[in-house]
Amino acid sequence: MNGHLSRAAVVVWALLGATAGWAADFDKGAEAYQRGDFSTALREWRPLAEQGDVDAQNNLAVIYYQGTGVAQDHVEAAKWYRLAAEQGHVDAQVDLGRMYQLGQGVARDPEEAVKWFRQAAEQDHPVAQVNLGIVYLEGLGVEKDEAEAVRWFRLAAEQGHLGAQNNLVFAYRQGIGVEKDEAEALRWVRRAAEQDAAPAQYALALAYDSGSVLPQDHLEAAKWYQLAAEQGHSAAHAALADLYLDGKGVAQDIVMAHVHSSIAAKLDPERLGPRIEPFLRTIEGRMTPAELSTARDLAGEWLETQGR
Repeated sequence: MNGHLSRAAVVVWALLGATAGWAADFDKGAEAYQRGDFSTALREWRPLAEQGDVDAQNNLAVIYYQGTGVAQDHVEAAKWYRLAAEQGHVDAQVDLGRMYQLGQGVARDPEEAVKWFRQAAEQDHPVAQVNLGIVYLEGLGVEKDEAEAVRWFRLAAEQGHLGAQNNLVFAYRQGIGVEKDEAEALRWVRRAAEQDAAPAQYALALAYDSGSVLPQDHLEAAKWYQLAAEQGHSAAHAALADLYLDGKGVAQDIVMAHVHSSIAAKLDPERLGPRIEPFLRTIEGRMTPAELSTARDLAGEWLETQGR
């Protein structure tokens, strides 16, 4: 949530015409922070922050909010976030808004939260746009307005924000702030899938597999299940097992059916285990000892590479 360190300081200093020594002090602080020497970072950044440098102010806020090298102090964090936010620092505006929303270091004030989210959102900050969408969706500090919520979600989604894309999928499927439109929902599922979001890849694969929304295409289903499975999506592994067993979209391969079933059960034993264990027993009765040994080795190797 809070913790957006400013990193483009040298460019900022050049634009402001600051001295080389001032920029060097900021860089010393950044180098110290990166190596975990937070007290040095604080020592280098505090004089700059006190002289009005917006990036140093934001970075002090992050340090106090997180309690890195100092005692955690949300009041002090809010002070520095405010100073930076008032100078137009968009990350500081988002974080200050969140602090007002939660009542951290300041009295809880939903309307003040909206003010800061809006300032950052109008500067195209995607997180602020999502936050503003949420406050309109729930009526927190503003009059509830589902259409306005969707407008802000869309702006963030178009910048590639996965949470906003997921919110648009839900809105179009449920008819929240827009007319129900499964095709539009699926368009945003695809956008998220193309950004390597495993849940979206699984959802897109399921649409191709079932043929309920898209024309049935087991090749496409297998492709998207595989991409999700590579990221450890348990249900995608289970779905791939079915495709391998039936030879749909992939060459029929009982070994790979066993591999993916075993991985799915290991990744999600409570939800998938009870369904997969009978499946494994059934196909193991059709496998040779060599096939079973290969399947177990392959599943074990994959799980080991994933640290499971």
